[in-house]
Amino acid sequence: MVLVMSEEVREAMSAGRPVVALESTIIAHGLPRPDNLRVGRELEDTVRREGAVPATVAVLDGRPRIGLTKDELERVAGEDGIRKLSHRDLPLAVATGASGATTVSATARLAALAGIRVFATGGLGGVHRQWTLTQDESADLGLLARTRITVVCAGVKSVLDVPATLERLETLGVSVAGYRTNRFPGFYLSDSGFPVDWRLDGPEQVAAVMRAQDALGGQESALLVANPVPPKQQLDPGLHARVLAEALDACAREGVTGQAVTPFLLGYLVRHTEGASLRANLAAVRGNVRLAARIALAWAGK
Repeated sequence: MVLVMSEEVREAMSAGRPVVALESTIIAHGLPRPDNLRVGRELEDTVRREGAVPATVAVLDGRPRIGLTKDELERVAGEDGIRKLSHRDLPLAVATGASGATTVSATARLAALAGIRVFATGGLGGVHRQWTLTQDESADLGLLARTRITVVCAGVKSVLDVPATLERLETLGVSVAGYRTNRFPGFYLSDSGFPVDWRLDGPEQVAAVMRAQDALGGQESALLVANPVPPKQQLDPGLHARVLAEALDACAREGVTGQAVTPFLLGYLVRHTEGASLRANLAAVRGNVRLAARIALAWAGK
């Protein structure tokens, strides 16, 4: 599988400059047009303002792209039929010449193959509610258990089973630390209601953990840096609890199952919070991108 790097990313990698991987599903599937293209450009510009180079990841015509040109970003944002690719879909997309936006697991996989160590996203996937009945668990977790990459995230999506996800991450050996917090963030919420065992208070400290991972060897697992959305920008916790309960009831009533559950719940939240959940999501992503760029600089010794 041949990775196609943009000229900007290739030059940065060759010079040892800091690079931050960005997923493309938020552009292709997470936001309405034309806001999606505007946000995609904004996130890349945020990385550049912090002194790093953005590498938005996607697969176009069967070629994994590490960093997109202006035209390629517009294509991901505007073309109908762009698939949503998990890491399991990558060989199928490559072999069939398909085009798709990469999820957390696919982005992490391709970024690691390209030698990029820092990745910014919104919220991770995880263990779904009623896991004992459905056995539904995101592919993100298993991939991160065997991929050496630092993921800056706002915790896991709050529609999931957060404590079960934390237990699963522990079992898989994925390191988790709160960034300037002792609490695990809840995507739209600053606090999911659950603690974290470790706290990191600066980009240099995160980079030190990354170096310690390499020095110790062993399992090639990820480091999750859980960066909470600022309390003033979070979704109102009472509104979140009420609308999520309604969304779960609607999901059961309409018989939504499998991979359709999370998009259904997130879409319900957007509609019934009058867009407040989307605004909190974007605030979290923006903060994660800024922090990821600063970590990349510390990792590169800049």
